Amino acid sequence: MDLGSRNKIKVEGGMASMTDLVFLLLIFFIIMSLMSNNQTPLDLPKSDDVLQPDQNPVTATVMITKDNKYVVLPGGSLDKPMEFDEIKDLAGEAVMNSGQLKLKVAGHREASYEAVFKVLALAQANEWDPVIAYNK
Repeated sequence: MDLGSRNKIKVEGGMASMTDLVFLLLIFFIIMSLMSNNQTPLDLPKSDDVLQPDQNPVTATVMITKDNKYVVLPGGSLDKPMEFDEIKDLAGEAVMNSGQLKLKVAGHREASYEAVFKVLALAQANEWDPVIAYNK
C-alpha cells in the first residue's frame, strides 16, 4: 500500500520576479536622487555668536561634594557638608526664599549618580524644576 504523495512540490523560486523588483528599486532610487535638492539653506550660528546668559538665574542650589555629601546654597557652608536627610528642609526653604520653583543641582565630577538622583527625586516630589549645572 503506497501512501506517499504523487504530487511533488518544487521548492525552487523564480528569479525573474526578483530581478524585476531590483530593477524597479534601482530606477526609484536613481530618480529620487536626481529630484533631491542639494541647495537647502541652513541657518547655522556663526563662531563669533555669544550666547546670552539666563536673565533669571537660579539661586537655590544643592551642591554635591566628592564624598557624596550635600551643601545647600545660599546659607550653607562648604566646610560643613551634610547628609541627604538633613538638607531636605533647607532645600525647601532655599527654593521658597528664591521666589522661583527651581532648584539648581551642581555636583563634583566624582559624585555618585545615586547622590544626584536623590536631589532630582526631591525636586520632582516637591514639583520644582531641576536645573543641572555643568562646567565646560
